[in-house]
Amino acid sequence: MSESRARVDLHRIRDELPEDVGAVVAAYERHLGLERGLSAHTVRAYVADVVSLLGYLHGLPTVGGNRSIDRSQGKGVAALNLTALRAWLAAQRSADVSRTTMARRAAGARAFTAWAHRRGHLASDPGARLASPRPHRKLPSVLRQDQADEVLAASKKGAAELDAVALRDHALLELLYATGIRVSELCGLDVDHIDLEKRLVVVLGKGGKERSVPFGEPALRAVIDWLRRGRPALTRPSSPPALLLGARGGRFQPASVRRIVHKALSAIPGVPVMGPHGLRHSAATHLLEGGADLRSVQELLGHATLATTQLYTHVTVERLKAIHDRTHPRSR
Repeated sequence: MSESRARVDLHRIRDELPEDVGAVVAAYERHLGLERGLSAHTVRAYVADVVSLLGYLHGLPTVGGNRSIDRSQGKGVAALNLTALRAWLAAQRSADVSRTTMARRAAGARAFTAWAHRRGHLASDPGARLASPRPHRKLPSVLRQDQADEVLAASKKGAAELDAVALRDHALLELLYATGIRVSELCGLDVDHIDLEKRLVVVLGKGGKERSVPFGEPALRAVIDWLRRGRPALTRPSSPPALLLGARGGRFQPASVRRIVHKALSAIPGVPVMGPHGLRHSAATHLLEGGADLRSVQELLGHATLATTQLYTHVTVERLKAIHDRTHPRSR
């Protein structure tokens, strides 16, 4: 089933849920968006998983079929128990859903049952006892430091012609690599979020959490050149106070940043092609290789938990092993 078809089915399943169950889903959706401040994309994903779970509980056609649950105890959110949760995951396993997706959905189910228990919809929290498969975490691709230097040097050469677009593109590449911020965070920056004197950028991250991220001299020079020589050329009377502007003077969009990063990396032979998140991965890896401690990198990247940041230690170890195998005379 295609992703678009799956979305349509989940909308239909949500409409077919009993009215009281639908009201609980709506309340949970408001909680995620208003109280937790999650992005619209994250809210949609969480709600889709809950709709899939509750649709399964109520005999609606969801992934993997739904005939294995004993519904003799009745329906409604109150009927959600550990047996139902396990059966829902088992049905997805039978439908060849990936371990990573199943782990994500199990986490979403646990978040929902914890909330439902706090709100009194469940007498206990069955999700607290739900085990899920450990996701297969693929190590992210990263640039070597010399490759990152080569990409940015080529970008700087293009900006030397003082073309407004080239100046903007160089500034955004420098900022992405210097700070490791997310592409959504970059596009959300306003001019007054940059402190040029202190070399700090104030970022509004996931969940509306604000953090300050330092950046170095190369990024500082690129941003100053863009603000003085590039941005005025693209500014229109209706332009927002956004740091980065598009050709028509509007706020720069994540899709455009991805296109620019892909183009910049594709232009350098031998450099792995990746998106803005690849520059974030590279920045984190290079910080750790340079001696930064894990807690500091966690703070810079805006990770909620240290476990997410620890992924980059595996990247670094793999790179060190590759270097050792390639260069040490007794590596084999």
